[in-house]
Amino acid sequence: MDDGLWERIASLLPVIPRKTHHPGRKRLDDRKVLCGILFVLYTGIPWEFLPRELGYGSGMTCWRRLRDWNEAGVWQRLHETLLAELNAAGALDWSRAVIDGSHVRALERRPKTGPSPVDRARTGSKHHLITEAHGIPLAVSLTGGNRNDVTQLMPLIEAIGPVRGRRGRPRRRPDALLADRGYDHDKYRKLVRDKGITPFIARRGVEHGSGLGVHRWVVEQSFALLHWFRRLRIRWEIRDDIHEAFLSLACSIICWRRLTNLTLC
Repeated sequence: MDDGLWERIASLLPVIPRKTHHPGRKRLDDRKVLCGILFVLYTGIPWEFLPRELGYGSGMTCWRRLRDWNEAGVWQRLHETLLAELNAAGALDWSRAVIDGSHVRALERRPKTGPSPVDRARTGSKHHLITEAHGIPLAVSLTGGNRNDVTQLMPLIEAIGPVRGRRGRPRRRPDALLADRGYDHDKYRKLVRDKGITPFIARRGVEHGSGLGVHRWVVEQSFALLHWFRRLRIRWEIRDDIHEAFLSLACSIICWRRLTNLTLC
């Protein structure tokens, strides 16, 4: 893990004071545990198979830290911090945002799963993502595989936190929103306009060739980057909050890569 990324994460981690009476075994170093979490995210290996010889602690230790840090809001604040740095560097294009959803298979019926309409009604979940014009993730969410994309349109827009990094009021809204036919509904077009955003949504029943694909491909690229993390290709977690923690952490890593590419140029 890069030292720069670790410095940003370390500043967000809650401080756990050690007990003075009956302290017990010394708490494993946070950086080592984070490396174990990233190892699971990258490889998709089950928690119980995390090799102890790597020095990252047990899989259960890594799982508990991921849960605790997610409940403390570490991953969300990390994502906001990196977005602010990208915004300060002029890397965020607010002229338009792109939204889409992607199905992933889930092995069992768990919270935020459902029969997938694109996978013979097998149990699945759905990742919903909104990006800025270059494909940098602004917000992500998880629902059951049978949820319609349009139901997550407004929640995703609302999930975009205040992005700082520049003088003036933090930015929360893009100028325009691009979406495919799955979001075609006049009710939601009006709701988007009420937010001060111009909707460009392909309509059902008309020939293909709206021209939006020239700009919408960036969200597909972002999904490919998200699902490059093997742990996100299939919904393994029983608890939905653990899978959401992995999603938020993966979005932060994508933002960090964009940021490091800017400094190398």
